Amino acid sequence: MTINDASDIAPDIIFILIDDLGWRDLTCYGSTFYETPHIDQLAAQGAMLTDAYAAAPVCSPTRASLLTGKYPATLGITDWIGARSQGRLMAVPYLDHLPRHETTIATALRHAGYRTWHIGKWHLGDTDTWPEQHGFDLNIGGCGWGNPRQGHFAPWGLPNLSEGEPGSYLADRLTDEAIRLLQTPHTQPFFLNLCYYAVHTPIQAPQDLIEKYRKKAHAMGLDSLPTFQDGEYFPCDHKADLRVRRRLLQSDPVYAAMIDNLDGNIGRLLHALAGSKRANNTLVIFTSDNGGLSTAEGSPTCNSPLAQGKGWMYEGGTRVPFIMRWPKMITPGIRVSQPVSSPDVFPTLLDAATGAAHTSSKIEGLSLMPLLLNQPWSDRSLFWHYPHYGNQGGTPACSIRRGDWKLIEFFETQVLELYHLREDIGENRNVAAKLPAITLELHNLLKAWRTTSGAVIPQPNGAWQPPRRLHLDAPEV
Repeated sequence: MTINDASDIAPDIIFILIDDLGWRDLTCYGSTFYETPHIDQLAAQGAMLTDAYAAAPVCSPTRASLLTGKYPATLGITDWIGARSQGRLMAVPYLDHLPRHETTIATALRHAGYRTWHIGKWHLGDTDTWPEQHGFDLNIGGCGWGNPRQGHFAPWGLPNLSEGEPGSYLADRLTDEAIRLLQTPHTQPFFLNLCYYAVHTPIQAPQDLIEKYRKKAHAMGLDSLPTFQDGEYFPCDHKADLRVRRRLLQSDPVYAAMIDNLDGNIGRLLHALAGSKRANNTLVIFTSDNGGLSTAEGSPTCNSPLAQGKGWMYEGGTRVPFIMRWPKMITPGIRVSQPVSSPDVFPTLLDAATGAAHTSSKIEGLSLMPLLLNQPWSDRSLFWHYPHYGNQGGTPACSIRRGDWKLIEFFETQVLELYHLREDIGENRNVAAKLPAITLELHNLLKAWRTTSGAVIPQPNGAWQPPRRLHLDAPEV
């Protein structure tokens, strides 16, 4: 990217990461039940990317990828930290922290003269690999936790966030902290890494908003429609007696209330930013760490028309909302359909801050700024490697997207599935057998990438025994 003229100064940067927010969970991405007017306005004022992906269908690998510009397989962080599961295949080892030798975008920006702040969820290791060890000058609320263990209402018990008044809501508090930092006088540009714990479980929200959506669900007739479909048993040993429960529509008033509260907090943050002299030169990015939770743990949302959700290699597990606004540089109302992924964030932010993307061969993402500024852009393949059993029903797999084609390889069965996403966004028609040449080409690319990235392949579990169950062929509905 070339900044407009030599007198320009580096932009302030606000990166907003939501936990478990699905691609369809915003009004601007097609939800007809959830209400997100402030986030919709953010999208209208900037660029909305329709084919954006998290680097993994679960959180920690994506968070590491966003910070480093590398794929989870390259980093060795391929599952959420703390996970362990096996089934027909053995558990695959993975790194349980972000190594301190990895260069994060916070470190790179601090070297470029930025003040760097982290607020909210971290989940990339214990104390010696917290944000302070990865280039952040300040860390508020970031620790090894994957969710607010005591709930979203205070007392939270977070080790590095002063306790709130009993009953106060965590997303509100994190936003208060972010606004306080925005309003602090400063001469250096800043990078704010704002990572909400919402909308991760436990699904909890302010009561007035819950009541609002209970009434809305009733008015829309959603509370009288079939809500769930119980399907197959889980393939992982630790949940072998449970069935995958798929949500059929968006209608949960508590989850809707969580999103409403989150949207209101984004609105408060953007309103505070609007009062800044540097608002026009502030890059805001909004995205999620994986797809919406739709097949387990209460199944609070539905990602339809995308298949499945968090923990799965299908689109519902990895496709996420992605919005960028930079009034000084990005034309409002842009819609981008080129596929992009988490590793692209590191070079994009560095490009925006310094006018040059990272040139290290170790960075696997590409700066998105040329794409947004109508400059030359090279299409490339995107890759995913999740060799684990998800808590949500998925089985170990890897995948590639190239153009409109997506190939998935499932490690349990060695089955290949091929989909044309532009024509079949729901991944309903596997055309691998009909198009062997395309299948072979993509599979070869996927295998070559696995080799170069050092991806670990799960091995058969010799001790595995099929669970004894009754009526396996008759799922409950």
